[in-house]
Amino acid sequence: MAGSTRAAGPVADVVRVRVPEPGLRQDVRAVKIVLHRELLRFWRDKLRMVSGLVQPVLWLLVMGTGLSNLMATGGAGSDIDLKTFLFPGVCAMSVMFTAMFSAGSIVWDREFGFLREMLVAPVSRSAIVIGKCIGGALVATLQGAVIVALAGLAGVPYDPLLLAELMGLMFLGAFALTGFGVMMAARIKQMQSFFALMQMAMMPMMFLSGALYPLNGLPTWLSVLTRLNPLTYAVDPMRQAVFARLDLSPALQRTFNPGVTWNGWVVPVWLELVIVVGMGVGLMGVAILEFRHSD
Repeated sequence: MAGSTRAAGPVADVVRVRVPEPGLRQDVRAVKIVLHRELLRFWRDKLRMVSGLVQPVLWLLVMGTGLSNLMATGGAGSDIDLKTFLFPGVCAMSVMFTAMFSAGSIVWDREFGFLREMLVAPVSRSAIVIGKCIGGALVATLQGAVIVALAGLAGVPYDPLLLAELMGLMFLGAFALTGFGVMMAARIKQMQSFFALMQMAMMPMMFLSGALYPLNGLPTWLSVLTRLNPLTYAVDPMRQAVFARLDLSPALQRTFNPGVTWNGWVVPVWLELVIVVGMGVGLMGVAILEFRHSD
C-alpha cells in the first residue's frame, strides 16, 4: 500500500483564488469599469454614432428650414428663424434616442450571458446600475455635442457659457432618460420587445415635450399632457438658456419662449432642474431594486 502511494508521484498544489472583499472601493471600481465599457462600445460603433445624428439633423435643418420658409411666405415670424426655436428641442431629442438605446444594451448583455457574469461579480448590483446610468448619460451627451456644434446653423450664438450650459443640461436630461431606459430594460429579455416598447414611449414623450411647438395656447387636454411629460422639464431650461442670449422683442419672447406654467404660475428653471434630477435618481433607484430581485 505504501509502495503504491509512492509510485503515484507528488500531489499537485491547490491553487487558491482570492476573491476581493465587497465594499465601497470595489463598488466605485465597478462603476468606473461599466462606464469605461460604455464609452468603448460607443466609440467602436461608428454606425451608431452616425445614425444617431441623422434624425435630429433632419428635424433641425430640413423641418426647420421648411417651416421658416412657410412662415416667411405667410408674412409672420420674420424676426426669428424657426431653426432657432427648434434647436433646444433637437438637442434634447438627440440625447433621448442615444440614452434610451444605451440602456438597451442591458437586454443585449442578458441575451448573450454577459449580464449574468456582471451580476455574480463580488460587487453590489447598485454599482452596475449607477455605472450604466452615468455611462449612458455621458455617451448621450457626447452625441449631443455634435448637435451643439451646429448652433451657428440655427442662428444660436457661439457663446462659450451658453454651450457649456447646454452640455450640462443635456447631461442631466440624458441621466434621467437613461435611468428610465435601464428601469424598463431590467425586466425585458428580448431586444425586439425593448425596441418596440422604447419606440412606443419615445414618440409621445418627444411630441408632448414642447420640443417642436410652444407650450402656450394649447387645448386643455394637450396642455395637461405636456405638463405631465417629464421631458418637458428637460427641454424648457435649454430653450430658456438659448432665448436669454437672443435680442428679441417681448412679444416674440412670450410667443416662442413662454416657459412651463402650472395654472398660470411660471415654473422657475431651478425647479425644473430639481424635477429632472429627482426623476433620474428615482428611476435609477427603481432600476436598482429590480436588479436586486433579478436572476
